[in-house]
Amino acid sequence: MKILRDILYKVAIKSVVGSTDSPIDFVAFDSRKVSKNTLFIAISGNVVDGHAFITSAIESGAIAIICEHLPSEIISGITYICVEDANLALAIIANNFYDSPSSKLRLVGVTGTNGKTTVATLLYRLFTNLGYKVGLLSTVKILVADEKFETSHTTPDSLTINYYLNEMVEAGCEFCFMEVSSHGIVQKRTSALEFKGGVFTNLSHDHLDYHKTFSEYRDAKKVFFDQLKRQAFAITNIDDKNGLIMTQNTAAKIKTYALKNMADYKGQILESQFSGMLMKINQQEIWVQLIGAFNGYNLLAVYAVAIELGIPSEEVLLQISKLTSVEGRFQYVVSRNKVTAIVDYAHTPDALKNVIETINSIRTYNEQLITVVGCGGNRDKTKRPEMAQIASELSDKVIFTSDNPRFEDPKAILDDMEKGVEFQNVMKTIVLEDRKQAIKLACQQAKSGDIILIAGKGHENYQDIQGVKNHFNDLEVVTEFLEQ
Repeated sequence: MKILRDILYKVAIKSVVGSTDSPIDFVAFDSRKVSKNTLFIAISGNVVDGHAFITSAIESGAIAIICEHLPSEIISGITYICVEDANLALAIIANNFYDSPSSKLRLVGVTGTNGKTTVATLLYRLFTNLGYKVGLLSTVKILVADEKFETSHTTPDSLTINYYLNEMVEAGCEFCFMEVSSHGIVQKRTSALEFKGGVFTNLSHDHLDYHKTFSEYRDAKKVFFDQLKRQAFAITNIDDKNGLIMTQNTAAKIKTYALKNMADYKGQILESQFSGMLMKINQQEIWVQLIGAFNGYNLLAVYAVAIELGIPSEEVLLQISKLTSVEGRFQYVVSRNKVTAIVDYAHTPDALKNVIETINSIRTYNEQLITVVGCGGNRDKTKRPEMAQIASELSDKVIFTSDNPRFEDPKAILDDMEKGVEFQNVMKTIVLEDRKQAIKLACQQAKSGDIILIAGKGHENYQDIQGVKNHFNDLEVVTEFLEQ
């Protein structure tokens, strides 16, 4: 139990109706989760306005309300706190309710278009292997030491974040590595957290359905670094043209990493095979079990964070050499007749291009590359033709198929993709809406030595169709057909 006035600490309040001495047992911004002695926060969302559910929340047991404007009916005995920004208030209140758990951890946030999950997960594994208790907040899962919890958002809401950070503190965790999405930044979910460091991976075409323009998307990422404190570190990829923009207004200590330019953490890829690559990191040669320039950057970011957190270089390099690919990120299986199938989460033009170019840089061209790819529904439509153009230009054969259509007509999504295929590549493309049949066809067309890339869904174990998540896992499906 908390006292209302205590959990309002640092909240910018415009006005108060009622007493702030009430005992609060729960905090909620979803009226369906309200119970006795709850503080309900009315969030003005893009789809639903929480102010419409204030009465319902009170009927369910809410005794205090955070709102951006007072309701027309003021109910006696209920406290109303009017604030300028309910999202920011939620972030501060969640932090206060759980006794500032981020200040008790060494919390590092990772942001960028691609690589967030890989960098955060590899850091979790590296520090766990070093013997520390570690937490992870990622797209794939939430980990409190070795206990796993499912997640549905890259960056959860403020209450969920602080709940799990508090669980990590209770479990004795010393470090936490967290993906920070542009949505999470804009919606202030991370605003009250105390980060020890931040990492910028890269920036490319994504989420323009939400941010509308690329500059708006870029500036959303930059806010994360603007909010870092002087005691924190900001690690940025200066091979990306937005790398130095991210840190131009930060108070944190700036460190850079790069494969192409001179940087504090400089890498070089010396040799690549499907089994791994030989890298040089700050003049030290190391064999790693991940491949591709994109993973070169990911590993440099991991190395930089570990060094900034005080781990000796020799220990970091030893642990990096043991790291394997993250679930759904360039995961591959090889069939009995030597067909290699690669499953990757690449769902942006840049990520897809990186994965295909990595495959093409290693293969001999005596074999064919068959790419199976789709685009998600109710998301940024402008990247669909671009992804189709990349896949059809850089592969020998392409099968366009359904991804997560959500509430869109899959045929309309595929039509958008086909518009990106240039004339000379039309003959090597096939459209097959059923994703399972598309993967089956790729396996049937593949001969010994060929490579199948299945892109877009990676670790996901479902296909989202009309609001229903049906079980579907690319790796399971392709393994089944390859065995046949």
